[in-house]
Amino acid sequence: MTFPVVGMVGGGQLARMTHEAGIPLGIRFRLLSDTPQDSAAQVVADVTVGDYRDLDTLRAFAAGCDVITFDHEHVPTEHLRALEADGIAVRPGPDALVHAQDKAVMRTRLAEIGAPCPRNRVVTDPADVQRFAEEGDGFPVVLKTSRGGYDGKGVWIVRSAAEAEEPFRAGVPVLAEEKVDFVRELAANVVRSPHGQAVSYPVVESIQVDGVCDTVIAPAPGLPDELSARAQRLALTIAREVGVVGHLAVELFEVRGADGSSEILVNELAMRPHNSGHWTMDGAVTSQFANHLRAVLDLPLGDPRPRAPWTVMANVLGGDYPDMYRAYLHCMARDPGLKIHMYGKDVKPGRKVGHVNTYGDDLADVRERARHAAGYLRGTIDE
Repeated sequence: MTFPVVGMVGGGQLARMTHEAGIPLGIRFRLLSDTPQDSAAQVVADVTVGDYRDLDTLRAFAAGCDVITFDHEHVPTEHLRALEADGIAVRPGPDALVHAQDKAVMRTRLAEIGAPCPRNRVVTDPADVQRFAEEGDGFPVVLKTSRGGYDGKGVWIVRSAAEAEEPFRAGVPVLAEEKVDFVRELAANVVRSPHGQAVSYPVVESIQVDGVCDTVIAPAPGLPDELSARAQRLALTIAREVGVVGHLAVELFEVRGADGSSEILVNELAMRPHNSGHWTMDGAVTSQFANHLRAVLDLPLGDPRPRAPWTVMANVLGGDYPDMYRAYLHCMARDPGLKIHMYGKDVKPGRKVGHVNTYGDDLADVRERARHAAGYLRGTIDE
Protein backbone atom coordinates (compact mmCIF):
# COMPACT_ATOMS: atom_id res chain seq x y z
CA MET A 1 0.00 0.00 0.00
CA THR A 2 1.25 3.47 -0.87
CA PHE A 3 0.71 5.88 1.99
CA PRO A 4 0.00 9.53 1.15
CA VAL A 5 2.59 12.28 1.25
CA VAL A 6 1.65 15.35 3.31
CA GLY A 7 3.58 18.50 2.44
CA MET A 8 3.91 21.02 5.27
CA VAL A 9 4.87 24.58 4.39
CA GLY A 10 6.81 26.05 7.32
CA GLY A 11 9.36 24.41 9.58
CA GLY A 12 8.36 25.59 13.06
CA GLN A 13 7.24 23.66 16.11
CA LEU A 14 3.72 23.16 14.75
CA ALA A 15 5.15 21.27 11.79
CA ARG A 16 7.39 19.29 14.14
CA MET A 17 4.45 18.16 16.27
CA THR A 18 2.24 17.45 13.24
CA HIS A 19 4.97 15.22 11.83
CA GLU A 20 5.13 13.41 15.18
CA ALA A 21 1.39 12.74 15.03
CA GLY A 22 1.71 11.22 11.56
CA ILE A 23 4.47 8.75 12.43
CA PRO A 24 2.18 6.06 13.99
CA LEU A 25 -0.08 6.28 10.93
CA GLY A 26 2.78 5.76 8.50
CA ILE A 27 2.09 9.11 6.87
CA ARG A 28 4.94 10.26 4.65
CA PHE A 29 5.84 13.83 5.52
CA ARG A 30 7.66 16.43 3.43
CA LEU A 31 8.72 19.83 4.70
CA LEU A 32 9.38 23.19 3.06
CA SER A 33 11.55 24.96 5.61
CA ASP A 34 13.30 28.32 5.68
CA THR A 35 16.51 26.83 7.10
CA PRO A 36 17.92 23.38 7.95
CA GLN A 37 17.96 24.43 11.61
CA ASP A 38 14.21 25.07 11.90
CA SER A 39 12.38 23.09 14.57
CA ALA A 40 10.74 20.57 12.23
CA ALA A 41 13.70 20.38 9.84
CA GLN A 42 15.71 18.78 12.65
CA VAL A 43 13.43 15.73 12.78
CA VAL A 44 11.80 15.36 9.33
CA ALA A 45 13.74 13.20 6.86
CA ASP A 46 12.48 14.81 3.65
CA VAL A 47 13.24 18.54 3.83
CA THR A 48 13.33 21.15 1.09
CA VAL A 49 15.02 24.38 2.13
CA GLY A 50 13.49 27.29 0.25
CA ASP A 51 11.40 30.45 0.27
CA TYR A 52 7.65 29.86 0.54
CA ARG A 53 7.12 33.27 -1.06
CA ASP A 54 8.64 32.02 -4.34
CA LEU A 55 6.02 30.37 -6.56
CA ASP A 56 8.50 28.17 -8.46
CA THR A 57 9.84 26.83 -5.15
CA LEU A 58 6.31 26.09 -3.96
CA ARG A 59 5.40 24.34 -7.20
CA ALA A 60 8.49 22.14 -7.17
CA PHE A 61 7.85 21.20 -3.53
CA ALA A 62 4.14 20.51 -4.05
CA ALA A 63 4.74 18.29 -7.08
CA GLY A 64 5.74 15.40 -4.83
CA CYS A 65 2.86 15.76 -2.36
CA ASP A 66 -0.70 14.46 -2.20
CA VAL A 67 -1.85 17.41 -0.09
CA ILE A 68 -0.33 20.69 1.09
CA THR A 69 -0.98 22.17 4.52
CA PHE A 70 0.64 24.84 6.68
CA ASP A 71 2.64 25.63 9.80
CA HIS A 72 1.74 29.33 9.37
CA GLU A 73 -0.67 31.53 7.39
CA HIS A 74 1.85 33.65 5.48
CA VAL A 75 1.99 31.94 2.06
CA PRO A 76 0.75 34.48 -0.53
CA THR A 77 -2.88 33.83 -1.41
CA GLU A 78 -2.21 34.10 -5.16
CA HIS A 79 0.44 31.36 -4.90
CA LEU A 80 -2.05 29.02 -3.27
CA ARG A 81 -4.54 29.69 -6.06
CA ALA A 82 -1.82 28.81 -8.57
CA LEU A 83 -1.18 25.50 -6.79
CA GLU A 84 -4.88 24.68 -6.87
CA ALA A 85 -4.94 25.51 -10.59
CA ASP A 86 -2.11 22.99 -10.98
CA GLY A 87 -4.36 20.33 -9.43
CA ILE A 88 -2.68 20.29 -6.00
CA ALA A 89 -4.92 19.74 -2.96
CA VAL A 90 -4.36 22.74 -0.67
CA ARG A 91 -5.95 22.42 2.78
CA PRO A 92 -7.11 24.79 4.03
CA GLY A 93 -7.59 26.35 0.63
CA PRO A 94 -6.88 29.99 -0.23
CA ASP A 95 -10.55 31.03 -0.04
CA ALA A 96 -10.61 29.91 3.59
CA LEU A 97 -7.05 30.77 4.60
CA VAL A 98 -7.39 34.41 3.55
CA HIS A 99 -9.63 34.90 6.60
CA ALA A 100 -6.66 34.08 8.83
CA GLN A 101 -4.21 35.99 6.65
CA ASP A 102 -6.13 39.25 6.42
CA LYS A 103 -7.85 40.62 9.52
CA ALA A 104 -9.95 43.08 7.49
CA VAL A 105 -11.28 40.25 5.30
CA MET A 106 -11.91 38.20 8.44
CA ARG A 107 -13.96 40.96 10.10
CA THR A 108 -16.07 41.50 6.99
CA ARG A 109 -16.88 37.81 6.66
CA LEU A 110 -17.58 37.35 10.36
CA ALA A 111 -20.06 40.23 10.17
CA GLU A 112 -21.80 38.51 7.25
CA ILE A 113 -22.02 35.29 9.25
CA GLY A 114 -23.43 37.16 12.24
CA ALA A 115 -20.54 36.28 14.56
CA PRO A 116 -20.24 38.65 17.54
CA CYS A 117 -17.15 40.86 17.19
CA PRO A 118 -15.73 44.02 18.71
CA ARG A 119 -16.68 47.25 16.91
CA ASN A 120 -14.18 47.66 14.07
CA ARG A 121 -13.40 49.18 10.69
CA VAL A 122 -10.44 49.81 8.40
CA VAL A 123 -8.85 53.23 9.00
CA THR A 124 -6.76 55.26 6.57
CA ASP A 125 -4.60 57.52 8.75
CA PRO A 126 -4.28 58.88 12.32
CA ALA A 127 -7.08 61.39 11.71
CA ASP A 128 -9.36 58.51 10.75
CA VAL A 129 -8.33 56.73 13.96
CA GLN A 130 -9.49 59.83 15.83
CA ARG A 131 -12.86 59.65 14.07
CA PHE A 132 -13.16 55.93 14.86
CA ALA A 133 -12.53 56.64 18.53
CA GLU A 134 -15.11 59.44 18.59
CA GLU A 135 -17.70 57.14 16.98
CA GLY A 136 -17.48 54.91 20.06
CA ASP A 137 -16.30 55.36 23.61
CA GLY A 138 -13.14 57.25 22.72
CA PHE A 139 -9.55 56.20 23.30
CA PRO A 140 -7.83 53.86 23.83
CA VAL A 141 -8.41 51.84 20.66
CA VAL A 142 -6.59 48.82 19.23
CA LEU A 143 -4.86 49.08 15.85
CA LYS A 144 -3.80 45.98 13.91
CA THR A 145 -2.01 45.61 10.60
CA SER A 146 -4.37 43.61 8.42
CA ARG A 147 -1.63 41.15 7.45
CA GLY A 148 1.50 39.74 9.04
CA GLY A 149 0.89 40.06 12.78
CA TYR A 150 1.17 37.25 15.34
CA ASP A 151 1.94 36.78 19.06
CA GLY A 152 1.21 40.43 19.78
CA LYS A 153 3.28 41.70 16.83
CA GLY A 154 1.46 44.07 14.50
CA VAL A 155 -0.87 45.16 17.33
CA TRP A 156 -0.88 48.55 19.07
CA ILE A 157 -3.00 50.03 21.85
CA VAL A 158 -3.12 53.77 21.16
CA ARG A 159 -4.44 56.45 23.47
CA SER A 160 -4.48 59.35 21.02
CA ALA A 161 -4.22 60.08 17.31
CA ALA A 162 -0.65 61.22 17.93
CA GLU A 163 0.26 57.65 18.98
CA ALA A 164 -1.27 56.16 15.82
CA GLU A 165 1.51 56.89 13.31
CA GLU A 166 3.53 53.68 13.56
CA PRO A 167 0.96 51.10 12.33
CA PHE A 168 0.59 52.93 9.01
CA ARG A 169 4.31 52.67 8.25
CA ALA A 170 3.97 48.99 7.32
CA GLY A 171 2.21 49.96 4.09
CA VAL A 172 -0.73 47.58 4.58
CA PRO A 173 -4.32 48.38 5.58
CA VAL A 174 -4.84 49.05 9.27
CA LEU A 175 -7.83 47.74 11.20
CA ALA A 176 -9.13 49.71 14.19
CA GLU A 177 -11.03 47.89 16.92
CA GLU A 178 -12.57 48.98 20.17
CA LYS A 179 -10.50 48.01 23.18
CA VAL A 180 -12.57 45.28 24.79
CA ASP A 181 -12.93 45.23 28.56
CA PHE A 182 -12.88 41.45 28.74
CA VAL A 183 -13.11 39.11 31.69
CA ARG A 184 -10.69 36.59 30.19
CA GLU A 185 -9.57 35.10 26.89
CA LEU A 186 -10.98 31.81 25.65
CA ALA A 187 -10.34 29.61 22.63
CA ALA A 188 -12.62 27.21 20.79
CA ASN A 189 -10.73 24.63 18.74
CA VAL A 190 -12.48 22.62 16.03
CA VAL A 191 -11.41 20.40 13.15
CA ARG A 192 -13.30 19.96 9.87
CA SER A 193 -12.75 17.53 7.00
CA PRO A 194 -13.45 18.03 3.26
CA HIS A 195 -16.63 15.96 3.42
CA GLY A 196 -17.99 18.10 6.27
CA GLN A 197 -17.34 15.97 9.34
CA ALA A 198 -16.32 18.19 12.25
CA VAL A 199 -15.32 17.77 15.89
CA SER A 200 -14.99 20.29 18.70
CA TYR A 201 -12.61 20.25 21.65
CA PRO A 202 -13.59 21.68 25.05
CA VAL A 203 -13.40 25.47 25.21
CA VAL A 204 -10.23 26.52 27.03
CA GLU A 205 -9.03 29.55 28.96
CA SER A 206 -5.92 31.16 27.49
CA ILE A 207 -3.79 33.33 29.76
CA GLN A 208 -1.53 35.83 27.98
CA VAL A 209 1.58 37.53 29.33
CA ASP A 210 3.00 40.44 27.30
CA GLY A 211 0.93 39.41 24.29
CA VAL A 212 2.20 35.80 24.31
CA CYS A 213 0.25 32.75 25.43
CA ASP A 214 1.58 31.63 28.82
CA THR A 215 -0.94 29.08 30.17
CA VAL A 216 -3.95 27.21 28.79
CA ILE A 217 -6.51 25.53 31.07
CA ALA A 218 -8.79 22.84 29.64
CA PRO A 219 -11.68 23.13 30.06
CA ALA A 220 -12.07 26.82 30.92
CA PRO A 221 -12.84 26.92 34.68
CA GLY A 222 -16.26 28.17 35.65
CA LEU A 223 -17.48 28.63 32.09
CA PRO A 224 -21.27 28.15 32.00
CA ASP A 225 -22.30 25.12 29.96
CA GLU A 226 -24.57 27.24 27.77
CA LEU A 227 -21.75 29.67 26.91
CA SER A 228 -19.33 26.83 26.26
CA ALA A 229 -21.80 25.22 23.86
CA ARG A 230 -22.41 28.57 22.18
CA ALA A 231 -18.66 29.05 21.63
CA GLN A 232 -18.32 25.58 20.16
CA ARG A 233 -21.30 26.11 17.85
CA LEU A 234 -19.86 29.45 16.76
CA ALA A 235 -16.48 27.91 15.90
CA LEU A 236 -18.13 25.07 13.97
CA THR A 237 -20.30 27.57 12.09
CA ILE A 238 -17.28 29.69 11.15
CA ALA A 239 -15.41 26.59 9.96
CA ARG A 240 -18.34 25.58 7.77
CA GLU A 241 -19.14 29.04 6.40
CA VAL A 242 -15.59 29.92 5.36
CA GLY A 243 -14.79 26.38 4.17
CA VAL A 244 -12.01 25.45 6.60
CA VAL A 245 -10.37 22.07 6.11
CA GLY A 246 -8.15 21.14 9.03
CA HIS A 247 -7.82 22.73 12.44
CA LEU A 248 -9.41 26.08 13.27
CA ALA A 249 -8.75 28.00 16.48
CA VAL A 250 -11.24 30.74 17.28
CA GLU A 251 -9.76 33.07 19.88
CA LEU A 252 -12.49 34.67 21.98
CA PHE A 253 -13.06 37.35 24.59
CA GLU A 254 -15.44 36.58 27.45
CA VAL A 255 -17.21 39.83 28.34
CA ARG A 256 -19.99 40.90 30.67
CA GLY A 257 -23.28 41.86 29.07
CA ALA A 258 -25.41 44.79 30.21
CA ASP A 259 -27.35 42.46 32.50
CA GLY A 260 -24.17 41.00 33.99
CA SER A 261 -24.34 37.76 32.02
CA SER A 262 -21.33 36.38 30.15
CA GLU A 263 -21.04 36.90 26.40
CA ILE A 264 -18.37 36.09 23.82
CA LEU A 265 -16.70 38.11 21.06
CA VAL A 266 -14.41 36.77 18.33
CA ASN A 267 -10.87 38.11 18.57
CA GLU A 268 -8.78 36.18 16.01
CA LEU A 269 -8.82 33.10 13.76
CA ALA A 270 -5.98 30.64 13.14
CA MET A 271 -6.31 27.90 10.49
CA ARG A 272 -3.61 25.49 11.66
CA PRO A 273 -2.78 23.73 14.91
CA HIS A 274 -2.66 26.36 17.62
CA ASN A 275 -0.96 27.04 20.94
CA SER A 276 -4.34 26.87 22.70
CA GLY A 277 -4.64 23.25 21.52
CA HIS A 278 -1.24 21.95 22.66
CA TRP A 279 -2.88 20.49 25.76
CA THR A 280 -4.56 17.91 23.50
CA MET A 281 -1.24 16.10 22.92
CA ASP A 282 -1.55 14.48 26.34
CA GLY A 283 -4.99 15.55 27.55
CA ALA A 284 -7.32 14.46 24.72
CA VAL A 285 -8.10 11.11 23.14
CA THR A 286 -7.00 12.52 19.76
CA SER A 287 -4.65 15.48 19.59
CA GLN A 288 -5.22 18.57 17.46
CA PHE A 289 -2.21 17.52 15.36
CA ALA A 290 -3.53 14.02 14.66
CA ASN A 291 -6.96 15.38 13.80
CA HIS A 292 -5.49 18.08 11.56
CA LEU A 293 -3.70 15.35 9.59
CA ARG A 294 -6.84 13.23 9.44
CA ALA A 295 -8.80 16.21 8.16
CA VAL A 296 -6.42 17.25 5.38
CA LEU A 297 -6.28 13.60 4.24
CA ASP A 298 -10.10 13.31 4.51
CA LEU A 299 -9.88 10.45 7.00
CA PRO A 300 -12.53 9.98 9.70
CA LEU A 301 -11.80 12.33 12.59
CA GLY A 302 -10.76 11.13 16.02
CA ASP A 303 -12.40 11.51 19.42
CA PRO A 304 -11.70 15.01 20.83
CA ARG A 305 -12.83 14.27 24.39
CA PRO A 306 -10.46 14.96 27.31
CA ARG A 307 -8.74 12.09 29.11
CA ALA A 308 -8.87 13.78 32.54
CA PRO A 309 -11.08 16.36 34.24
CA TRP A 310 -8.33 19.01 33.95
CA THR A 311 -5.33 19.55 31.70
CA VAL A 312 -3.00 22.55 31.91
CA MET A 313 -0.46 23.57 29.28
CA ALA A 314 2.30 26.02 30.18
CA ASN A 315 4.67 27.44 27.60
CA VAL A 316 8.38 27.23 28.32
CA LEU A 317 9.90 30.57 27.35
CA GLY A 318 13.60 31.15 26.95
CA GLY A 319 15.46 33.06 29.64
CA ASP A 320 19.02 33.30 30.89
CA TYR A 321 19.23 29.58 31.66
CA PRO A 322 20.11 27.71 28.44
CA ASP A 323 20.83 24.25 29.95
CA MET A 324 17.23 23.03 30.10
CA TYR A 325 18.22 19.38 29.76
CA ARG A 326 19.88 19.45 33.18
CA ALA A 327 16.54 20.63 34.62
CA TYR A 328 14.86 17.41 33.44
CA LEU A 329 16.34 15.55 36.41
CA HIS A 330 14.48 17.71 38.90
CA CYS A 331 11.23 18.08 36.93
CA MET A 332 10.82 14.40 36.09
CA ALA A 333 11.75 13.20 39.58
CA ARG A 334 9.38 15.69 41.18
CA ASP A 335 6.44 14.90 38.88
CA PRO A 336 6.46 11.52 37.05
CA GLY A 337 3.16 12.48 35.37
CA LEU A 338 4.66 15.59 33.75
CA LYS A 339 4.84 15.69 29.95
CA ILE A 340 7.62 17.83 28.44
CA HIS A 341 7.65 18.86 24.78
CA MET A 342 10.73 20.74 23.53
CA TYR A 343 11.08 22.27 20.08
CA GLY A 344 14.82 22.06 19.41
CA LYS A 345 15.20 25.84 19.38
CA ASP A 346 18.09 27.94 20.60
CA VAL A 347 17.20 29.51 23.92
CA LYS A 348 16.55 33.24 23.62
CA PRO A 349 14.78 35.49 26.15
CA GLY A 350 11.01 35.38 25.63
CA ARG A 351 11.14 32.81 22.82
CA LYS A 352 8.80 29.81 22.91
CA VAL A 353 11.14 26.85 23.17
CA GLY A 354 8.74 24.22 24.44
CA HIS A 355 5.72 23.50 26.59
CA VAL A 356 4.66 21.21 29.42
CA ASN A 357 1.37 19.43 29.99
CA THR A 358 -0.06 18.25 33.29
CA TYR A 359 -3.42 16.63 33.97
CA GLY A 360 -5.46 15.25 36.83
CA ASP A 361 -8.53 15.60 39.03
CA ASP A 362 -7.60 18.70 41.06
CA LEU A 363 -7.24 21.94 39.10
CA ALA A 364 -5.13 23.76 41.69
CA ASP A 365 -2.67 20.88 41.81
CA VAL A 366 -2.55 20.44 38.03
CA ARG A 367 -1.99 24.14 37.50
CA GLU A 368 0.78 24.37 40.11
CA ARG A 369 2.60 21.38 38.61
CA ALA A 370 2.60 23.05 35.18
CA ARG A 371 3.68 26.40 36.61
CA HIS A 372 6.54 24.85 38.54
CA ALA A 373 7.85 22.76 35.65
CA ALA A 374 7.75 25.62 33.13
CA GLY A 375 9.44 27.96 35.61
CA TYR A 376 12.13 25.45 36.56
CA LEU A 377 12.94 24.70 32.92
CA ARG A 378 13.18 28.39 32.24
CA GLY A 379 15.36 28.96 35.29
CA THR A 380 13.09 31.44 37.05
CA ILE A 381 12.63 29.11 40.04
CA ASP A 382 15.19 26.72 41.54
CA GLU A 383 13.38 24.75 44.21
